[in-house]
Amino acid sequence: MARQSSFAIERCMAILERLSQASNGLPLSTIGEDLDIPKSAVYRFLQVLEEQGYVRQDETRRYSLTMRVVQMGFRFLAGKGVWEIAQPILNRLAERSGELVRMTVSDGQTLSWIASAQGARSGLIIDPVMGSRVVMHATATGKVWLASLPTEEAISIVLRQGLGSPQEHGPNVIQSVEGLIKEFKLTRERGYGLNVQEAEAGVTAIAVAIKQRGPDGQEKCVGTLSIAGPTSRTPAERLEAFVPDLQAAAREISDLWLLIERTPQSERPRQLFNSDVLRTL
Repeated sequence: MARQSSFAIERCMAILERLSQASNGLPLSTIGEDLDIPKSAVYRFLQVLEEQGYVRQDETRRYSLTMRVVQMGFRFLAGKGVWEIAQPILNRLAERSGELVRMTVSDGQTLSWIASAQGARSGLIIDPVMGSRVVMHATATGKVWLASLPTEEAISIVLRQGLGSPQEHGPNVIQSVEGLIKEFKLTRERGYGLNVQEAEAGVTAIAVAIKQRGPDGQEKCVGTLSIAGPTSRTPAERLEAFVPDLQAAAREISDLWLLIERTPQSERPRQLFNSDVLRTL
């Protein structure tokens, strides 16, 4: 019985994950085919999710996520107070660099994008979906976080996610464990992650760690701060010039984050969901 319940939960989560990638919704048959789940089972799971308010069916019989899922994420992040302290810093960095600045936080197992600021005003503009997954070994963001972990643990995380291929990511994506080990070593030595057409063709990015000292006195990477732009406009050399700015911004966020964590929940500012923040999502 326990295994059956776990299996049902796994399938419901898979359906939610698949729908999160389809802004226009999907028909029941497509969901079943994509996830290799019988249509009858998909229908039952969708009925439960619809009753709970997580999905809805439109007049064309396509299913899509409701805002309830987004609201759950908002409530979780609001409790942390991370967006509010970080957004002005990201805005300044985006204005200075003239490119896309993004921040992630770690839950100890992976990274999630939580805030961004767009500095580009004309020409080719990089504007990825905030809810997209972080491809750990192919992004500057993922590399700097992985490099903060023991090498064996970092490799295990990458292999669970999958190396993918140049067709899935970018032409320079790392394709071997040996390449991963070399990249982790290089990232640790220089203190930042670099991605040149690895996550996506035509895109270059650089990232640094946001660090916090744990109860054991050891620093750990709790998030990342990155700048990304079109490779034609932002070769690696141009982005590397912003490393000191990135590192200073990461330290500022870390200091303010620590202050927020030490502030009682009832005393934290509640203006998190203002128009400036919502425009970055």
